[in-house]
Amino acid sequence: MDKSSFNPDDFFKKACSFEATLIPVAIALGWLANINPFAYLHFSETAIAYGVIGAIPLFLLLLSLEQMRIESVIKIKNLLFETLGPSLQRYHWADLLMLASIAGLSEELLFRGVIQPWIESSWGMTAGLIGSNIIFGLAHAVTPLYAVLAALVGIYLSLAMDYSGDRNLLIPIVIHGLYDFLISIALIRAYRANQLTNSKE
Repeated sequence: MDKSSFNPDDFFKKACSFEATLIPVAIALGWLANINPFAYLHFSETAIAYGVIGAIPLFLLLLSLEQMRIESVIKIKNLLFETLGPSLQRYHWADLLMLASIAGLSEELLFRGVIQPWIESSWGMTAGLIGSNIIFGLAHAVTPLYAVLAALVGIYLSLAMDYSGDRNLLIPIVIHGLYDFLISIALIRAYRANQLTNSKE
């Protein structure tokens, strides 16, 4: 991410627009592949509960990574801190929840609603699981390590989709959206604490 071209003022609108655009992209790819992106999306209170519970390990992993003094991890932390911190801290938690919800829905429709079953239909479930999440990781490649971590998170989301024994896209949508929301809140808290510390020095 190029910080010189990053404008905190219009980040939110552009982020929402970009994530929302992935929904028609998923529908278009699904049409080409003869796959309905919404085929495995079923409302279920159990699926929502699994999603909420499933977001907790990912968030705890984030908190543990934040404590590591490894150079590649620090690089990711500083990048997110310097680029997203100034922008996200301007918004109310409801705005952040909306952005996270859009991202959770759109990205899961695209990667686990279309790309994964598309690969599965030609090369099997294992190839679908790995292949779709390599693409997922590359789509989030702000740094090499971040791409690897995103791919691993993607595999977790794909496995969660089949956790109840009956494939339901709602589970990874809830996990993804809630995880993004919690990350945003944690990032804002850290950014504001850092600003307060700097102002006292």
